Amino acid sequence: MEEKIRVAIADDHGLMRHGIVLLLEENSDIEVIASVPSGEDAINVANTRTPDVFLLDIVMKGMSGIETTRWIKDQNPVIKIILLSSEVSKEFISDGMKMGIDGYLLKDCSKEMLFEAIRTVMRGEKYFSPEVKNLIFRDFYLKETEGKGLPAGRTKELSKRETEVLVLIASGKTIKEIGDELFISPKTVETHKTHVMDKLGLTNTAQLVKYAIDNKLV
Repeated sequence: MEEKIRVAIADDHGLMRHGIVLLLEENSDIEVIASVPSGEDAINVANTRTPDVFLLDIVMKGMSGIETTRWIKDQNPVIKIILLSSEVSKEFISDGMKMGIDGYLLKDCSKEMLFEAIRTVMRGEKYFSPEVKNLIFRDFYLKETEGKGLPAGRTKELSKRETEVLVLIASGKTIKEIGDELFISPKTVETHKTHVMDKLGLTNTAQLVKYAIDNKLV
């Protein structure tokens, strides 16, 4: 008998969580082994029960789905992670990909797409909803056809603290980690990040990272 795909779910909305469980239980090849309300609980499940696939809500109280992904992938890289979001966000997609996600779905996707995503990542492939793939392609296409390259050599316009924040972001640190390292609040980190993007003419975290790499800051 073929082994079932062991799936865990983390979402701080109880009704959403319960609904996903009911959908997954329709499948004879999928077994829901845990359903938890927070990223912290998700990490505990990953460490104690090692599901095959974890469905993580991005926006949760406390630890976000992206932060949770980083912790789980660091400790249990074999676990496949699919992020669930109510929006198609360049920043969420970029940050998630840097953390090693295996898929990204919108919460209003069909149940068939959810089942397909789980089975696809279990085969070692990536699965992104059509909306996500379209955004990624459109962003790439615009850069290639309209010459929207990133500005270079403008680091001198940044203050020392802004440069520190830029380097730490490009190194993969979360906003909270940067705040802890620089002894400033997460809100202040976000303010510095906004100033950096404004000064350099950038619009998202992925461009910040590329700028830092292009200018040999990391």
